[in-house]
Amino acid sequence: MDHTLEARPKLMDLDTFREEMDTKGWVIFHEVLEDDFRRELIAAQDDATEKCRQVQIKNNVVNRTEGTSHHLVVFEGPFLKFVEEMPLHEYLTAYFDNGPYILNSFGGVMNLKSELSYVGNVHRDIRTWSGDLHLMLNMLVMLDDFTAENGATWFLGGSHKYAEKPSDEEFFKDAKQAIAKKGSIVLFNSNVWHAAGVNKTNDIRRGLTPMFTKPFFKPQFDYPRHFGYDREFSPLAKQLLGYNARIPASLDEWYQVPEKRLYLPGQG
Repeated sequence: MDHTLEARPKLMDLDTFREEMDTKGWVIFHEVLEDDFRRELIAAQDDATEKCRQVQIKNNVVNRTEGTSHHLVVFEGPFLKFVEEMPLHEYLTAYFDNGPYILNSFGGVMNLKSELSYVGNVHRDIRTWSGDLHLMLNMLVMLDDFTAENGATWFLGGSHKYAEKPSDEEFFKDAKQAIAKKGSIVLFNSNVWHAAGVNKTNDIRRGLTPMFTKPFFKPQFDYPRHFGYDREFSPLAKQLLGYNARIPASLDEWYQVPEKRLYLPGQG
């Protein structure tokens, strides 16, 4: 059985996107990133992964974490540029019911031949099944070609409709690998069960893994606190980094007119 995904156009209309996300739960957009920017992201990921590894080792968080990195936007550079420009923003907005959304986390994975990290398990990235509520969306940014040989990610289409985890046998019987060229991006419902493939080559297979949620969902990292509350960003970056969905820590911050509140109107 052929488990690779057939070629699709780079972009699709929003109605088709909504239909695909409803029925299958995941969509590939082919060769979205400009190649120069992709190369910038690769260099930045290589550097950030080494810095994250130093912290992992220092804090004894080393079990199956090799090649992983987290909250890459704190390294700024091309990661912050990615957030400021946000590829496929109109599709993310459509997924979140034409409403606002924020960055929940921004990770990276290097699929190595010698090591399979925790992402090689069949898993989903939301701990509580959200059913029909579009609570969280995953993005997979392919910085290298994703092939069957280098461990392209497996997705079980339609599995976002079910709360129960499939057995490995059930998963791999019907799952398909996201085979695509470097610069392509996958968007998928966070309820979809998926797993990284096994890299049988001698080359690293790199990917970025941002996740997004509705603004009321607690992010995995306090980006406004990290960057500073007075840091200036573009309106889109400010929204995505959570500056419009903060919570007060004093009565003075709580008792404010709507336009001065930390959790702004219209955030859901």
